[in-house]
Amino acid sequence: MTQVSGDIQRLKSELRGEMRAKRAVLFKRAPPEAYVAARAHFLKSIELPGGAIIAGYWPVRDEFDSRPLMEAIAARGGRLVLPVVEGDSGRLIFREWQPGAPLVPAGLGTMGPPPGAHEVLPDIVIAPLLAFDRQGYRLGYGGGFYDRTMTVLRTTGKCQMAAGLAFSAQRVQQVPAGDGDARLDAVVTETGIVWSRVSGPPGEP
Repeated sequence: MTQVSGDIQRLKSELRGEMRAKRAVLFKRAPPEAYVAARAHFLKSIELPGGAIIAGYWPVRDEFDSRPLMEAIAARGGRLVLPVVEGDSGRLIFREWQPGAPLVPAGLGTMGPPPGAHEVLPDIVIAPLLAFDRQGYRLGYGGGFYDRTMTVLRTTGKCQMAAGLAFSAQRVQQVPAGDGDARLDAVVTETGIVWSRVSGPPGEP
């Protein structure tokens, strides 16, 4: 590991500890309306093409609750998938799911569809996070699963958008980032959508 890479990992670790504590407080204080508001911002600003496959996530611990948004997407006829850790590959696979369908342990403490569920590639990925910045960088838990997965999805040309879901107070000035860190196009919060400086809102040059 180079000195620069080591410094980035150290800075990430320090920020991770700080943001874990901060998110726990935000989650404890958040009213149910926060998740409803984030849902509204997403559905108003992010187009869901007909037949699009959207990857949500099953929230664990104090992650921003994605279920109101996933239920709304399903109610509009959207196809949902949930991530599952794929063996020792270090990446995620996505299995089709609808609200109310069975869930089983899917790795990393989360839940996902059972092995018999249909595996598909998503057009839009919605990801949990600890922190984010205006450049589109996301701080996760250190495993790199989403970074590796989103990089592969984008090289296939399948994934058209990656969006985080978080409390607005999880935004920081800068997330330490290296070459292997994949950027988000936007982060949806209870106060609105933060578009990355790289992507910008749809339709902007």
